[in-house]
Amino acid sequence: MGRCCRWLLVAILSLFGTMVSALELKHVRIASESWPEHTAADGSGLAWDIFRLVFEPAGVRVQIESVPYMRSIGLVQRGEADAWVGSYLNEVGQRVLYPRWHYDADKIVALGLKGAPSPSVETLGQFRLAWVRGYEYQRYLPNVRHYREVMRRDGILRMLDLNHADFYLDAQSEVDDVLETSSDRSRYRVTPLTTLPLYLGFADNARGRALAELFDKRMDEVVANGSLRPLFRRWQEPYPFD
Repeated sequence: MGRCCRWLLVAILSLFGTMVSALELKHVRIASESWPEHTAADGSGLAWDIFRLVFEPAGVRVQIESVPYMRSIGLVQRGEADAWVGSYLNEVGQRVLYPRWHYDADKIVALGLKGAPSPSVETLGQFRLAWVRGYEYQRYLPNVRHYREVMRRDGILRMLDLNHADFYLDAQSEVDDVLETSSDRSRYRVTPLTTLPLYLGFADNARGRALAELFDKRMDEVVANGSLRPLFRRWQEPYPFD
């Protein structure tokens, strides 16, 4: 081998080593809206416990950042965070990627006035619906025709009272929080609709791909050995992997 070829080989190996070093996965930065008992800003909650159980035995420390949901997606798309919490499958199609495994599931319900007709997945097209911006329920529920997106949940009950929408769609836990603000919960009715798996959405870059692969590998292990079950029992949530 000539001197030039040897030099080229050394340069290639050095570059490869630099790339591997840059991808050393010592931490994963996960952005999430602060949801009580799921992703609280203090680091408590079912989802944070799941991610620590999945990543930290593999030597990857979980770092959390509490931001509004749409901002969490933007952070990942810009490569400023490695993943965001609470995405439905393929909810976002640009500059993100999804692992094989979900980590939890949302019970999706419809909140409406007690005297309104009971909705179902099949009849949603007959009603005026509302949900929080970014949740994209029209992609996962059939027959949806009339809907509006709201920025915050604090005006939901008034919106229903004033007949500006027939039903508000959200996860059961979020609807429970909305109803906590009512002085008369008996005015409203909650109707179960469906269940949607929840995913981490990873950045579509080399770190994101490596972390998503690690997440899937570790989820294969922890689901098989049952070590996730005590977490769901602790937080009194249904186990989504049976």
